[in-house]
Formats: sequence, C-alpha cells, structure tokens
Amino acid sequence: MSEFTLADLEKIVDARSKASPDESWTAKLVSAGQPKAAKKLGEEAIEAVMAAIANDRENLTYEAADLLYHLLVVLKVAGIPLHSVMAELERRTAQSGLTEKASRQSS
Repeated sequence: MSEFTLADLEKIVDARSKASPDESWTAKLVSAGQPKAAKKLGEEAIEAVMAAIANDRENLTYEAADLLYHLLVVLKVAGIPLHSVMAELERRTAQSGLTEKASRQSS
C-alpha cells in the first residue's frame, strides 16, 4: 500500500504553485485565481459523480484523484491549510453524522 498522503500532495501543490504558470498546471490555476480553480474543481466533481453512477471503478479512481488534487488547489488559493480541514473532520467524528447535519440545518 502506498504511503503517499494528502499532506504529501498539499506540499507538492504548494511547491508547484510557486513555479512559472508557463511550466506548471498548478501555477497556472493558482495564478488564474479562485474562479478558475473552483470551476475546475466543479468539473472534476461532476466527472467523479458520473463515473460513480456508471459504476466505472477505474474512471472513478482517476476522477477522484483529479478531484482531490483540484480541491487542494482551491484550498491553496483560499489560504486554507489541509490541517484545518482535517481538524474539522476530526471534530465532526465526535458526534454522529446525522446529529452534525441536523445542527447545521438549524443554524
């Protein structure tokens, strides 16, 4: 099993975001700003959903990788570190998903 983590990917996104936009897709997305990065995230999300509905495991794996990468780019542009998202996920595990969802709907 691979020991590659989302934290590893976050470091790669950070490093590549500092390259020339002519040399790096990540840098190009970051330099284009949040609208472009978020649009790409949305496109990848739709492609992942379509692969899931089609029960296409191979394509779903590919699209899930694209989705995670583009999410990290969007977080990078927003200045939100992965550890903040992980802390929120950890906080949510202290209660059931149904309880957590209900608490958001009453706000």
